Amino acid sequence: MTGVAVLLATGVSALALGVGAVTLLTTRSWRTALRVLLDLLVAAGLLRLAGGRSWSALATAAAVVVLRHLLGAGLNAAASTAPPTTDPRTWVSRAHPHRGPAGHEPNVTGRIPL
Repeated sequence: MTGVAVLLATGVSALALGVGAVTLLTTRSWRTALRVLLDLLVAAGLLRLAGGRSWSALATAAAVVVLRHLLGAGLNAAASTAPPTTDPRTWVSRAHPHRGPAGHEPNVTGRIPL
């Protein structure tokens, strides 16, 4: 069982890099890709811990879990402090979504403006 768990942990660690890269390419969001990578590295650390009950395996798994929580908290804090847009031309009215930028009604009379 020990050899199988270590082999699985190594495989999951290698696949974590590939899945993180694919996530980055498909979503174009480095935050999402980093979260996926760290989640898979936590899984690999837990598999490694199940395979070899040593202090180094426990320290590695604990370090990855702590790193994941710290980076996750930092990413959430950075995303929540992003300044809102103050440019009124980009606002869209939820009550009148058919209106264009700045709430102007489109020209629906069919006449060409002179």
